[in-house]
Amino acid sequence: MFMLYFLIGLTTLLLILAFSVWLGSNALIARRKPDPPASPADHGLAFEDVSFKTSDDLTLRGWYIPAPDSARTVVLCPGHNGSMDADVVAAPWLHAAGFNVLMFDWRGHGRSEGARVSMGALERLDLLAAVAFVRARGAARVGVLGFSMGGAVALSTAAGCPDIHAVCSDGGFARVATAVANGLRERGLPDPLPAIFGPIIVFAAGLQLGIDLRQADPMRWVDGIASRPVLFIHGERDPFVPIAEVEALVARAQVTRSETDHNLELWRVPEAGHRDIHLLRAEEYRRRVIDFFTHAL
Repeated sequence: MFMLYFLIGLTTLLLILAFSVWLGSNALIARRKPDPPASPADHGLAFEDVSFKTSDDLTLRGWYIPAPDSARTVVLCPGHNGSMDADVVAAPWLHAAGFNVLMFDWRGHGRSEGARVSMGALERLDLLAAVAFVRARGAARVGVLGFSMGGAVALSTAAGCPDIHAVCSDGGFARVATAVANGLRERGLPDPLPAIFGPIIVFAAGLQLGIDLRQADPMRWVDGIASRPVLFIHGERDPFVPIAEVEALVARAQVTRSETDHNLELWRVPEAGHRDIHLLRAEEYRRRVIDFFTHAL
């Protein structure tokens, strides 16, 4: 009788764990709720509503903000949650510095098509489509400013896309599983469960999408960026992406660079968390990003 109760209890526990993993993986890849609506017009910028297709036939939508007589374009890549609306605050100072700006929503976000997101694995196709769009609009030099997941996508995409001439990653993760595990920890799951369930949820989400989400890990790709300029921006108090992983990412990027190649930089801010450096050090943030793209493009 004891053995029967034990087996019933064990089976119930396993079913609960499996159901929890399935719920977690569904939440990870579900279409995201957009941020409150915003527009470049809120900042006095003239812009175009634009759309373009990905190689897997999804329509992405965004805003194109042209700068007079400029062949330099910065593509803004938002994070995993929300939409491009929250990042429109970066457009005015980039435009004032002489850059065309393209903003767009990822698949499964905001105004773009798509029912699922993939933590950067398929979003690489979105960024490739965005780069092709601005190249067709006359961009001779293209930089990417990515926030959180957008930074990770920028790094992994640039490795195979020579048309991306410079990357600035603000709060980008190095490994999807680490970011997911730390997200669970922030939601109150006690240690050591996040480190166990994070990779399992990533695996289950990949099963649902039919891809390996670990393909989104910049750690797999960053050395392929070679000598192109890369600026990492990261807060040392980031609860989702530990600074040690970003340091490892920088070291990985350095592998294919010579000792005289100084186009790789990590700006680490001790008091900052996840993606709040632009608030804590607003003037320095703008100056560093503008200087980076001015010299890189």
